[in-house]
Amino acid sequence: MKTVQIALSALIALTALPSLAQTAAPAPDFTITGNVGIFSDYRFRGISQTNKRPAIQGGIDFAHSSGIYLGNWNSNVDSAMYNGANIEMDFYGGWKTSVEGFGIDLGAIYYYYPGSGSGGTAKIDNTELYIGGSWGPIGLKYSYAVSDFFGVPDSSGAYYLALTGSHDFGNGFGINGSIGYQGGLKNGACVTEIDGQLSCSITDYKLGGTYTIDGWVLGLAYVSTNRDLSFGTAALSGRNISNGTALVSVTKSF
Repeated sequence: MKTVQIALSALIALTALPSLAQTAAPAPDFTITGNVGIFSDYRFRGISQTNKRPAIQGGIDFAHSSGIYLGNWNSNVDSAMYNGANIEMDFYGGWKTSVEGFGIDLGAIYYYYPGSGSGGTAKIDNTELYIGGSWGPIGLKYSYAVSDFFGVPDSSGAYYLALTGSHDFGNGFGINGSIGYQGGLKNGACVTEIDGQLSCSITDYKLGGTYTIDGWVLGLAYVSTNRDLSFGTAALSGRNISNGTALVSVTKSF
């Protein structure tokens, strides 16, 4: 009888515990995340977009469990570079998946500059399709302009190839780097350097480190290109906005 009582007590105790299946919450069908950051300069493909001045940037991303995603990202820019626009707004969407550890990313992005074209100047915008692949910390991405490249007439077909890499050392420390090549520039999209040389391609590179504390990411990087360029406000004084510089940043995702 005592053995039966012990068995009954154990059975009652077990039935009172929640099942393991009940404790595992199902994965959500979608997630919404945001990000914000302050940068000492906004470098796009190695070229300053803010006349080497600070930038406040941020965005929001929606991701579905199917791999489909949508997002928006924004930054202040030099209005003289974008014909009256002082804000860049990027809208993008695509699909991501992973096959045996190899990541695939297909999508499109539209670069919009509200207010661009004021005073009868040309409107500046750009639309690119992209395909990316990743393996662990290494990524390779190819972008192709299907519109006039940032408003330059008859310049569609410009492309950008970027190789990126990163490593997490633990304890909040990390390192990252990239090298990019902007090619396919034509019909006025080629750039004139400060010395008057005409260049139809640009190579940029970056090497940096990060430290994460309480969700805040502190960054320090060196960014440069192989060209000497001066656009927008910088052109008034011949200031080089594509040479090497230290880039300091503080970012937060939520």
